[in-house]
Amino acid sequence: MNRDENLKQLQNTEKIWDIAVIGGGSSGLGVALDAVSRGLSVALFEKADFAKGTSSRSTKLLHGGVRYLAQGDVFLVLEALRERGRLIKNAPHLTQNQAFIIPVYNRWDRIQYSAGLKMYDYMSANLSLGSSRYISKEETIRRMPGIKSEGLFGGIVYHDGQFDDARLALSIAQTADHAGACIINYAKVVSLEKDPSQKLKGLVVLDLISKKKYSVNAKMVVNATGVFADKILQMDNPEAEKTIQPSQGIHLVLDMDFLGGKDALMIPKTRDGRVLFAVPWHGKLVVGTTDTVREKAKLEPEALQKEIDFVLETAAGYLTRKPTRADVKSVFAGLRPLARPKEGSTKTKEISRSHKVIVSESGLVTLTGGKWTTFRKMGEDTVAYFPKITGLTMNPSRSKDILLHGFTKVIPKGHWAVYGSNAALIQELAKGNPQLEERIHPDFPNIMAEVAWAVRNEMALKIEDVLSRRIRMLILDAQAALDSAEKVVRLMATELRKDETWQEKELHDFRSVAEKYLIKPQNFSKTEAVDD
Repeated sequence: MNRDENLKQLQNTEKIWDIAVIGGGSSGLGVALDAVSRGLSVALFEKADFAKGTSSRSTKLLHGGVRYLAQGDVFLVLEALRERGRLIKNAPHLTQNQAFIIPVYNRWDRIQYSAGLKMYDYMSANLSLGSSRYISKEETIRRMPGIKSEGLFGGIVYHDGQFDDARLALSIAQTADHAGACIINYAKVVSLEKDPSQKLKGLVVLDLISKKKYSVNAKMVVNATGVFADKILQMDNPEAEKTIQPSQGIHLVLDMDFLGGKDALMIPKTRDGRVLFAVPWHGKLVVGTTDTVREKAKLEPEALQKEIDFVLETAAGYLTRKPTRADVKSVFAGLRPLARPKEGSTKTKEISRSHKVIVSESGLVTLTGGKWTTFRKMGEDTVAYFPKITGLTMNPSRSKDILLHGFTKVIPKGHWAVYGSNAALIQELAKGNPQLEERIHPDFPNIMAEVAWAVRNEMALKIEDVLSRRIRMLILDAQAALDSAEKVVRLMATELRKDETWQEKELHDFRSVAEKYLIKPQNFSKTEAVDD
C-alpha cells in the first residue's frame, strides 16, 4: 500500500466512486473487501490508523459464540461458525485452531456444558475445527498445569478459532488496495455533501498529515465507524437518534506460566453472568473480558479500576498462582459498538451481537453492531444496498472466496507467521544490514527490518502504528514498548524524512498513550466517577 499514491487519486475531482466508506476498522474494511469483489470502485477513509479502535482490542477469538447459543441466538452462531471456517481457510497465516478447556467442578456442569458443546459441534458441520469431549481431572491438569485442582472433576475440550486482529485488519486493507480500492488512514471525514434534493453525493476529507482537504464524489456513502457511528449520523442529520450502546471490555496480559500448556481456559459463567477467557497469544496469556456500559465513545478508552479488579479476582478463582497487578504486562480496553435496543434490558451482555444496516433519508448507509468473526458477511449485507441506493445493478459477491494478502500454504515459523508470504521479503531486507537485523527489544523476536517494512509497505506513520498494531508489543508488554520507542522513532524518522522536532513530538504522544497500558497504584481512571 502506498498512501501518497492513493491520495493522488483524490485529486481527480471529476471521478465518482461507487462507494465511499467512512471507517477503517473491521466493519469498514469488510465493506471495502466485498465491494471490490463485485468490481465496484471504493474509497475508504480512516481518521486514525487502521483498527486503531475496537478492532485491535478484541479477545483475539474467531468464534461462533458459545454463550450466544446459550442465549438462544442460533442464527448468529450459525452465521459466525460459517464465517469462522471461511476466514481460517482464506487467511491461514493470521488464524489458527485453538483448543479450549472448560474446567468442571460438579457433575451438573459436565452434563450441561457437554450437551451445549455437542450442539456447537453439530452446527459447525463440515467447517468444524474439532469435536468436543470430556477429559479427566488428570488430563486437565496435565494440559493446564496452572489450573486450580481443588474440587476439580475434569474438563471439557472444544475448539474455536484464534487470530491477530490488527494484522488481519491490515491484511484486508492490503487485499482491497491491491484490488483497486483507494485506502487511506489519517484521513478524517469533516462533512457530507448533498445535492439540491438533500441526497448524499459525496463527502469532504481532511488529510490529517498534510492538512489538505479533498472533495470526494460517491454514488453511495457507508458509515462504518463502529462506536462513532452516531457522530456521522448526526453529521448527516443533527436530529438523528442514537443507534449505538458502547460496552467496554478490558483485557489483562500475563506471562504464559500462569496457566501453562497450549490450551485456552474458558470460564463459562462469572459472577456478572459473562464468560471469561484466558487465551495463549503471541507467547503471552490474554485474560478478559468485562462488560461495562459506557455512554461516551472514546478513541483511546481506559480500563476502570473495578474492571481490573474483576478480571484479577475471577482469574484468581481458577488459577493456583493468583495474579496481581504487579504481574500484569499490559492492560487494554476496547468499546464494542453494540446496536442500541429501542426497548428492553440495558445489560450489554443481553444485547444481540447481530449487525444492522440502516438507511437514512439522505441515502447514508450505516452499519452498526456485529462482531469481528462476521466482518465479511457484514460487508456483504451492506454492499447489497448499492442497487437500492443508486438504481444500478452489480455483480454477485465473491468476498467469501478471496484469499487475503499474505496467504500462503507454508506458514512461516515463529513470529514471522503473521506476515505470511511477505516474511521472506522482510528477512531479505534485513540481510547485510546490521541496523535492520537488530532486535527491537531483547525480550521480543521482532527485528528493526519490520519497522522499515511497516513504514514502506503498511502505511505506518506513527510509533503507535508500529508498536501497537504492526508489531503487537504495546498490547503484549507496555513497558517493553516504551523502552523500544526511541530506537523505533529514529528509524521511522529516516524512512519518513522527518526531523528532530517530529521525533520529540512522536515520543511524547506515544508515551502519553502507552502509559495508559501500564497498571500503577494511582491508575484510577479519571472518568470512572463521572461516566458510569
